[in-house]
Order: sequence, then structure tokens, then C-alpha cells
Amino acid sequence: MPGNVETSAAFQPVSARERFDRIYHTLRNRICMLEYAPSSRLSEEELAKEFSTSRTPVRRVLARLESEGLVESVHGVGTIVTDPDIGELVQIYHLRMELALLVGKLSPIPRSAEDLERIRALIARCDEEMKNPTQKAFLHLNMAFFTEIRAFTGNLPLREISERLYYQVVRVVLKMMPKLGLAEEYSAFRNEMQAVLSAAEIGDWEAIGYIRRAHISMSFHRMMAYADKSELSEERSKA
Repeated sequence: MPGNVETSAAFQPVSARERFDRIYHTLRNRICMLEYAPSSRLSEEELAKEFSTSRTPVRRVLARLESEGLVESVHGVGTIVTDPDIGELVQIYHLRMELALLVGKLSPIPRSAEDLERIRALIARCDEEMKNPTQKAFLHLNMAFFTEIRAFTGNLPLREISERLYYQVVRVVLKMMPKLGLAEEYSAFRNEMQAVLSAAEIGDWEAIGYIRRAHISMSFHRMMAYADKSELSEERSKA
């Protein structure tokens, strides 16, 4: 993970908090985009050098990532990127489905014309990407839409919990994309964005929660169907 002059210049924070946030979001995105492969080791020394900082803020960032299940500290080895598994995330998906219903109920924030225009731009971007879809482009788009959804509620604990759970499962989507079918996932995702936009345009915030829950549920069941097929295939190969 070599650093460069441009990277160093981009990470000159005005405060310790900004330094922490920038390193944290960069590392989290790299993990979720599988730029850091599961089981790879993250070196505090190398990261500190890349971001032109001491090892202390890097250590704090890694500790937060560990609390979120994205990395783990292994004695005698160091910090290792975890390997997500759909079977371990069943309860997380169930919780995400229930929390989705609260988005339109707990301190909903009315959307401005500019807010709605950003969602329309994401839909247009989706239409363009569907002509030549890629897994990483899909995930970037999905993450951008999640940011918009997260802003629909002013309830800070809900926003924080939802964000944490989202980034715990997003890697599973990327890992399983070749089997799920990229075109199918793009189509389902576009339908979700359009439905959310339609509800937001008329101010039906509660409906947005139900839309989100339905799409999270459908995504989960698609992944579980693939996981079941995989397990069946493994059992047959052992026979």
C-alpha cells in the first residue's frame, strides 16, 4: 500500500478529528471494495507513512474498524482484514430490515429540491452504467445512494447504527455478485431508487421505510438462495 506525494498532500487535516475521519473512511472503503483482500494484513507503520501521520491515529482507526467487524487483531500477526460470510450475517440483515422501517418514522427530514435532484442523478448514472456494468461501479453507486437514504432521518443513533450495519454486509454483496447476476442487481437497485424518489417527491416518508425494507429483504433472499446452492454443491462434491 505505497504512499505518494498526492496522497500525502490530500491528507493534511486541520484537526485530529479530521485526520481520524479521513483515514477511517479511506480504509473502510478500501476494505468494502475488496481493495484489501480478506485475510490481508494491515501494517500500522505503512499506513502511518502513507497518510503522513503517527501510528497513534492509525491504531485508533484500526480499533474502530475492529469493533465494526471489518478487521481483527491476531496475536503475533497483527491486524487482519476479516472474511465476511453470508451465514454469519443473517441476524444483521434481519436487524437492517427492521431498522429500515424507522427511517420514515424517527425525525424524518424533508428533502429539498437539490436532495431529490441528487437521487435523480444517481438513477441517470445507473441507466448509463447498465450499458456496461461492473461490480465496483455498482457498489460505488449503491454506497452513494445509501448516503442519501441515511440523510432521510435526523435520528443520529439510527443513522450511526444503520451505517455500521450497512458496511458490515456490503462486502458480501460484492463477493457474491458474480453468482447473483450483475444485470439483475442493477435492475432491482434501479427500481428501489425510483420507488424511493417517487415517495420522496410526495413527502411520504413512512413509505420509504417500507420500500427500503422490501428491497433489503429481497436482496437478502437472493443471497441466501445462492448460499444454499453453494452448500449443496459442496456437499455433492464431497459425496
